[in-house]
Amino acid sequence: MKIVGIETHVCNARMRNWIFVKVVTDQPGLHGWGEATLEWHTRSVIGAIEDLSSLLIGEDPTRIEHLWQMMYRQHFWHGNGIVRGTAISGIDLALWDILGKVHGVPCHKLWGGPVRDYVRLYSHLGGGKMEEFYETSPADASRFADLALASVADGFTAFKTMAVPETGPLEGLKPIRYAEKCVAAMREAVGDEIDIMVDCHARPSPRMGMLFAKALEPYGLYWFEEPCWPEAVDDIAAIQRAVGTPIATGERLVSQHQVREYLEKRACSVIQTDITHVGGLSEARRVAAMCEAYRVAMAPHNPQGPVSTAASLEFGFATPCYIICESVHLDVPWRQDVCTECFEVENKGRLVRPGTRPGLGIEINEAEVAKHPFEQELPQRSFYADGSVGDW
Repeated sequence: MKIVGIETHVCNARMRNWIFVKVVTDQPGLHGWGEATLEWHTRSVIGAIEDLSSLLIGEDPTRIEHLWQMMYRQHFWHGNGIVRGTAISGIDLALWDILGKVHGVPCHKLWGGPVRDYVRLYSHLGGGKMEEFYETSPADASRFADLALASVADGFTAFKTMAVPETGPLEGLKPIRYAEKCVAAMREAVGDEIDIMVDCHARPSPRMGMLFAKALEPYGLYWFEEPCWPEAVDDIAAIQRAVGTPIATGERLVSQHQVREYLEKRACSVIQTDITHVGGLSEARRVAAMCEAYRVAMAPHNPQGPVSTAASLEFGFATPCYIICESVHLDVPWRQDVCTECFEVENKGRLVRPGTRPGLGIEINEAEVAKHPFEQELPQRSFYADGSVGDW
């Protein structure tokens, strides 16, 4: 069996262009699907996949680790940058999809079988609709409460929100009070049995991140995410030690080598490895083994397309330290038209149980994808009140 082609199929989903990767073999009808979505870098990732293809055409697709090592280590430059890491990820996912199809089993069976009966999903506030999640004003606490209630009514027992406003390196009480009011309104609306996560998007400075973390500690957050830049690992570790709230981070870390420092410094309680950036399922499984050694939970970053979700779920069924799966379902109304999924979501609790279809259990409808061709992603640009550049 040989790889005879690696294709990219781009599907514009407003804020993101989903990049679906199709690895084609010389066996009739046997192919695998992966995903390599990276906002605002679509053309770069497609080019990186084309560059990697020269290493893989003619190779046995079932030698996944061998091919992964080639993609990561050859061409001189290691694949630990975001563009090449994403390209490797998309191909790696497709190779695991092929291997599952070859053996007629879901991917989680290849890794030792399920370690849990179901995976719980959590929602973005607003279901992933860009305007609701990213553009609700932190001055509008009642809107956050309404969206929280809508998420619970939709069956979710956990949701994530961006209730922390953009701030400069040092600001006064106003943004702190905004965040407190928003989180207090959500907690009052949904009660104590619903898990609330707050995502800072790594926008605050280390000191502002510390102030936000302490201010929100009384509200019993499930986790407090990316309180400052991921480059500031010592500061994230300081915040982790200063509050009882679990700190989550890691979505921007590409490769196990970058994760290692966070674990060694006890910088977080949750690692949010993104399977479509870190190097695919192969590297995510290595990260999981490291997390097990440090007793740190995993909750992969997953706001992308349906192949990414399928991969995250397969990973979750077979990974002991995995705790919950990020999901978006209202980002575009035709999301389910482009992909046939093997799993069903139980509305009460938003639970997913292991499927039986081989590989990742999905199939992409290429005709539907073609209805949504590449468009430049909507820009997300942030500036502070004085006009200086901020982090989105």
